[in-house]
Amino acid sequence: MLDIKKIRENTEFYIELLNRRGGDFSYLHDLVKKDSRRREIILEVEQVKAKRNELSKLIGNYKREKKDTKELFESITNTGKNIGDLEQELKRNEEEIHEGLLITPNIPNEEIPVGKDEEDNLEIKRYGEIRKFDFEPQPHWDLATNLDILDFDRASKITGPRFTVYKGLGARLERILINFMSDLHAHEHGYTEIIPPYIVNGESMLATGQFPKFKDDAFKILDERDLYLNPTAEVPTINMHRNETLKAEELPIKYTAFTTAFRQEAGSAGRDTRGIIRQHQFNKVELIKFTKPENSAKELEEMLKNSEKVLKLLNLPYRVVTLCTGDLGFSMRKTYDIEVWLPSYNTYREIGSISNAEDYQARRANIKFKRDPKAKSEFVHTLNGSGLAVGRTVVAILENYQQKDGTIKIPEVLVPYMRTEVIK
Repeated sequence: MLDIKKIRENTEFYIELLNRRGGDFSYLHDLVKKDSRRREIILEVEQVKAKRNELSKLIGNYKREKKDTKELFESITNTGKNIGDLEQELKRNEEEIHEGLLITPNIPNEEIPVGKDEEDNLEIKRYGEIRKFDFEPQPHWDLATNLDILDFDRASKITGPRFTVYKGLGARLERILINFMSDLHAHEHGYTEIIPPYIVNGESMLATGQFPKFKDDAFKILDERDLYLNPTAEVPTINMHRNETLKAEELPIKYTAFTTAFRQEAGSAGRDTRGIIRQHQFNKVELIKFTKPENSAKELEEMLKNSEKVLKLLNLPYRVVTLCTGDLGFSMRKTYDIEVWLPSYNTYREIGSISNAEDYQARRANIKFKRDPKAKSEFVHTLNGSGLAVGRTVVAILENYQQKDGTIKIPEVLVPYMRTEVIK
């Protein structure tokens, strides 16, 4: 979350930056007023407690001098009531400030484009040649159905819409892409490989900024423990270090995490209803970093290169865009989207996001570090990126590597994993 002290010191600056997201964040003025009252209450409590201590000393003196202490005891009783009332007000005040900060997104980076939605994102690079077909290319859902490697109908029977059964070489392609991406990031890019729990608690969702904003997108488990199906590896992996103080020499900490992710997709009704672009259940290989503040911008660029390497090795055409303020994720200050070319859409579609939250998530999750044992604790910066979305990579391979006879050529780098050169 944002730092109320920094908001207090530069309120208009914070409101102006947040308003670039497309909302009205003038309510921060009210939070600043509440914070001012909070500090007043703290001072009043200290003053009243000091008065109570003075009265207690007087009682001792009065007793020694055999004076009547009745009025003094009455004053102490009233002082205690005043302290109780002030502490109750302080608690309510702090809760209101905390709740206000929880629903306030991160401030956008000052240098990213100001815009309303994805139409205002800024393209910064392209890679690869878009293939020119000498036949009419098919969409991945038709290719996969004809090859009997994805079964949408039986998945719908088993569960419902937006689920898929992977079969045969389709299942193998999904599985080997997980291995390929994990191997690349662990062995070549220096990330520590993890497989975190697929179930997370409400505190973990709150810490990363999923809650309260995106509670409707979460799959809640029906028991008394406040548990949810993991929506992205970012959530369990960031929370590995919740409420911890790390050593400076440990940073950066780099994880590559494989998870199956689950999302309600509550706000996407009618979008991408065919195929596996937008599913309720999907696999991801995620990249997570914990860094010193001064290094996070550099680490973001390095993470982008790590994710791009997957598509370069697969020889898939893609572009990178900087998200505008209106398209920026709730917890993020800056995000790059990697978009792969999909012939069926005749456009680029997102296959990964690479983001820097700076200290926003660390403040919510209380993740700090010390530069040396005697130094004051500081919040780390957290970064996350797709390394990549596995299902969408399957889509990109099926559509870009399709042949005229409906078969799929396997990218050269995957042949040792797949043990075949073609899906037919």
